[in-house]
Order: sequence, then structure tokens, then C-alpha cells
Amino acid sequence: MKGRMQKISTPSDNCPRKDRTASESYAGVQTFIGITENNLIEVRFGGDDLLERIVSPTNLNRAYKQVMSNRGSGGVDRMRTEELLPWLHRHKESLINSLMDGTYRPCPVLRVEIPKGNGQTRPLGIPTVVDRLVQQSISQVLTPLYEVEFSETSYGFRPKRGCHDGLRKAQSHINSGYKYAVDLDLEKFFDTVSHSRLIEVLSRKIRDGRVISLIHKYLHAGVQVGDRFGESLSGVAQGGPLSPLLGNIMLDELDKELERRGHPFVRYADDCMIFCRSKRAAERTRDSIVGFIENRLHLRVNREKTKAGYIIGMKFLGYSFYVYSGKCRLSVHPKSLDKFKTKLKELTGRSNGMGYAQRKESLRYFIMGWLEYFKLADMKSKLQEMDMWYRRRLRMCIWKNWKRVRSRFRNLIRCGIEKRKAWEWANTRKGYWHISNSWILSRALNNDNLRRANYPLLMDCYRKVVS
Repeated sequence: MKGRMQKISTPSDNCPRKDRTASESYAGVQTFIGITENNLIEVRFGGDDLLERIVSPTNLNRAYKQVMSNRGSGGVDRMRTEELLPWLHRHKESLINSLMDGTYRPCPVLRVEIPKGNGQTRPLGIPTVVDRLVQQSISQVLTPLYEVEFSETSYGFRPKRGCHDGLRKAQSHINSGYKYAVDLDLEKFFDTVSHSRLIEVLSRKIRDGRVISLIHKYLHAGVQVGDRFGESLSGVAQGGPLSPLLGNIMLDELDKELERRGHPFVRYADDCMIFCRSKRAAERTRDSIVGFIENRLHLRVNREKTKAGYIIGMKFLGYSFYVYSGKCRLSVHPKSLDKFKTKLKELTGRSNGMGYAQRKESLRYFIMGWLEYFKLADMKSKLQEMDMWYRRRLRMCIWKNWKRVRSRFRNLIRCGIEKRKAWEWANTRKGYWHISNSWILSRALNNDNLRRANYPLLMDCYRKVVS
């Protein structure tokens, strides 16, 4: 356990960080000054302030349960979630004391890259398990304070809201006559958030300077890539429990500006669509709102990907829009379908090392999850077409797993093929993909036999989801 401990008040070898000039505690520092519209106000640290609520036993217990349910990888100290409870039994008091007196120092986040599907990668920052616990505790206290102020048409990472709510709202706007839109694309939003701007925005609401200081430490904790430490001069590392809330707080200014201008819009995290009644209005809105984002919020807009025009074909949260009989309908965007097919191809690969049980479980988990997300879309005909290709992939995998002539002969007979034909096809030297489309396997491994073998079929799963 010693090798995995996170130090509370002093830097550890497992949590490398650059020397800082920031104060190590609250003692002796200047009283925090908050900013209001008309004047400066002094923020006093009372016993009823936010930090006491953050470190309260009830809040920490809730945070612990959430961190354990999320699980996830270890950070730079390699501590696993299973080790958190024993660590807390030994260090809980020290952790709380260091948070209260300001000596707590977060570890750098562990930088990992995940594929985006277009050949590029998205950087994630994985905090240590202890830092995830503290961030979750902060988020649980701050979320109710900001929820009452957030826009009704902001749906990302908020309680009792989700992607489907945002898509239905978008449909509602389009059906009301707003058939043109600005598809806003913020370039690397979570990597480019201005720390000073974010702290300024937080200071308007959070009256406890100790909480501001703690969040500031997380923003400046740095990143570790391999054995190298790097400073975090801007951005909010994706991967921690606090980053979605901070992102919403930052973009709430955009929501308020759009509401002030009277624009219908839907935002999910950094994905935003602004609806207009004409192409010209959409183009004017795009030009003016880009200036606001870059000059006021100090964020970057990808001008090439930010489009203004008719809503048909625009991509939003993986869906696209079309109009049928005067009403807005949803479909799966072609890029989302391509990703779906690519993942199915990976899971039904001949040489991915999966056994029967693992392949079935992985396929069922992925297909049901994908269909649950895209169940609002009209996709039956596309799925029927893909289901034929998918079943051929399954037959190819099964045929390869039978391997030997004797196994193929025996299994073909079990599937109802007469002995003479079973022996003939068991000895074939044709390729796996060619055989998978033959009448012999289409008959032997028909839909009923695949169901009996417990393979998930696309159309069967689709009917379960939409029923």
C-alpha cells in the first residue's frame, strides 16, 4: 500500500509536480475578494460555508459511492478504486484537515489518448482515485447551486436531462418553423478554457474563497505524459468528475447571451445548434456569435466546421434531421452508421481472439447500448440491410472456429444438413468470407439456429428497444 499512497500535504514521488509560488495554505493569505456588478465585496470564511459542506461525512460518503460505481483506471499514483476504502480508513482525517487548512495538493492528471473515429485522438486526463473523490464531493455541492441558473435548453451532464431531451427540443424548434440553423463547433473546448476567465465566472457565485482556491489548484495540477510532467496553463482536463460542471458553468454565458438575443437553441456540453428562420439570419447569427465566443469567452471556434444553413443533413449528437410531410424526423447520421459498422466488424473479426461466450456478450452489450441511444431515429430499413451483412460476419466467425474437417462435418449435421452434403462442404478449401455467403451455411446457420445459439441479431434487438 505504501507505494500507492497519495500524499496529503506534501508532494510525493508518485505525484510529480512543478514547484509553485502559490500559497500552500489559507493562513496569512489575503482575504478573498469577490466581484459584483457595482462594487467589490469581502468574502468571509464562516462555519456555514461551502467547504464545510464539501467535506461533511454525508457528502463524502455519497462521493465515495459514486467514485466506486464509476470505477475507472488509476491515476499517476496507480491506486485502484478497490484500494480507496483502506486508504480512507487510514488517512480520512488527514485528508479532511488538509482540505480545510488549504495544504491539500492534487496530483497531476494522467494523460491518455482515446480514438475519435476519424483517425484523430481525444486527450483525457485521469485524476488519481483520491482526487476523483474530492472532485466528486465538490461537484455534488456546487451542482444544486448552479442548476437553478442554467438554461432550460442546456442538456449536457445535468440531472434528469440527456441527449434525447435535447434532440426532442431541437425537433420542436424545427417544427415551429426554424428550419435553418447554426451548427456551432468549438475547437478543443476542454483544452482551451481560460483559467482566469473561469475563475472570474466562478467567483461571481461561489462566496467561499477556499473552494475557489481548491478548484484553482485542480486547474493548475498539471499533466503527466509517460514520465514527463507538463504544466496545465489552460483547459479543464476531461476525465474528472468536476470537468463537466466547469464546462457548463463556462458555457452558461453563451446560453445567457443567446437567450438575451432571443435565439432558440439547444446545447449539449460543447455541441450547440442555434435555430433561425432563414439562411441569411443563420449566417448573420453565426458571424456575430463567433465574435462573442472568441472575444468575450476567450474560446476558439472551428470556422471550417461551424456551418449555417438548412437543417437537413446537419449532425447533432450523432443524429441528423430530415423533413417528412412537413414534420421534422430524426435519422442516424451516416458517420454514426459507419462507426457502428466498423465496431461490429471489429467484434466479428476472425482473428480477434474472442471465444464464443465473450463474442456474444460483447456484441449484445454494444448493440443494445447503441440502439438504446439511437432509438429516436428512423433506421429500420438501414438496420435490415446491415443485419444481412452482420449475419454473414457471424457465419464467417463460426465457420472459422469449427476449424477441422471433422468438426465442420459434425456441426453441419447437427444443424440439419444431410451427411453427403455435410462431408462435401466440410472438405471445401474456399475462403471463409466466400463460404459465409454460401447456401450451405445460410441454411445451417439460419436465423433460428443463431438465436438458439444465443447470438444477438440486429433486428431482434431493435424490436426489443422500440417495443
